[in-house]
Amino acid sequence: MIDLHTHSSASDGSLTPSQLMDEAAHRGLSAIALTDHDTIDGLAAASTAAQKWGIQLIPGIEIEIRWEPGEFHLLGLGLGHLQASFLAGIAELSRLREKRNREILDRMHALSIQADYEDIRALSGGRLVGRPHFATFLVNRGFVKNREQAFFRYLGKGKPLYVPKEGLEFEKALDLIKQAGGIAVLAHPMSLYIAWGHLPGLIKNLRDRGLDGIEAWHPTAKVRSCKRLEELGTSLGLYITAGSDFHGASRPDRKLGITAGDRKIEDAILEAIPVLACR
Repeated sequence: MIDLHTHSSASDGSLTPSQLMDEAAHRGLSAIALTDHDTIDGLAAASTAAQKWGIQLIPGIEIEIRWEPGEFHLLGLGLGHLQASFLAGIAELSRLREKRNREILDRMHALSIQADYEDIRALSGGRLVGRPHFATFLVNRGFVKNREQAFFRYLGKGKPLYVPKEGLEFEKALDLIKQAGGIAVLAHPMSLYIAWGHLPGLIKNLRDRGLDGIEAWHPTAKVRSCKRLEELGTSLGLYITAGSDFHGASRPDRKLGITAGDRKIEDAILEAIPVLACR
C-alpha cells in the first residue's frame, strides 16, 4: 500500500511526523506523502523516521486556495528545492492563519468566552494553531463535551466562531509548488462544491493553467464519484492520485493506506507517476 495524502501534528494531525512513519510501517506502507496544511515543518523528522523503516517519503504540502463556495486545496507532492521564494510563500500562509486565529479569539470574547491566545497556543505544542486547538480549549473549559460537539456548535461553517480561512491565489500556490520541484494536485475535488456539469470545464481550465493531477480517490467521496473523477482526469491527461487524508485520533474513521470504499491504495497509483515514483 501507499498513501499520498496524510497529516501530522505539524498541522492538525494527532501523530508526530515520526509517529506517523511508525504507523505507516506498522500498516505495511511502502510509500507515504506527508502533506500538512500550509507547512513543511514536519518533513525533516518524517524523513529521518521513514529512512529507519525503509519507507519512501514523498515530501509534500496542502495549500489553501482562495475559493467560494466550497474548499479548494492544492497538494504539492515531491517537493525538493525549497528556495527563499517558497519559504516566503509559506510564511504568508502562516500570517493569514494567525489573522484568522485572532478573529476567532475575538469572537470568543464577544460570546463571553474568556481566553488568551497563549492558552490556545499552549494546546498546539508550539506548532501551528488551528480550529482543532480552539475545539480542545472549549472541551477543557466545559463548554462542550467533545471536539465534534465544539465544531457542531461553535467552529463549523456557519457557526458563531467560524471564520473563513484565507488562502493563496491558485497561480501563486502553483508557482510555489513548481519552484520547489513538485507536482500540483487538486485535492478532494468534490469539496469544490461544483456541479458535475461544470466540473470538467473547471478542471480542464486548471490543467491548462498548470495543474498536474487530481486526487480522484478520497475517503469523503462515494466510489462512483471517484471512478468518474478518475475517468475525467485520465481524459485530460492528468495524474491520478489517491489518499486517506489521515489525521489520526481527530478523525479515527480514516486509516492510512485506505481511501473511498475502504479500498487499499495500491502501489500502481504511484508507479503511474514516474516523477514521484523514481525519487
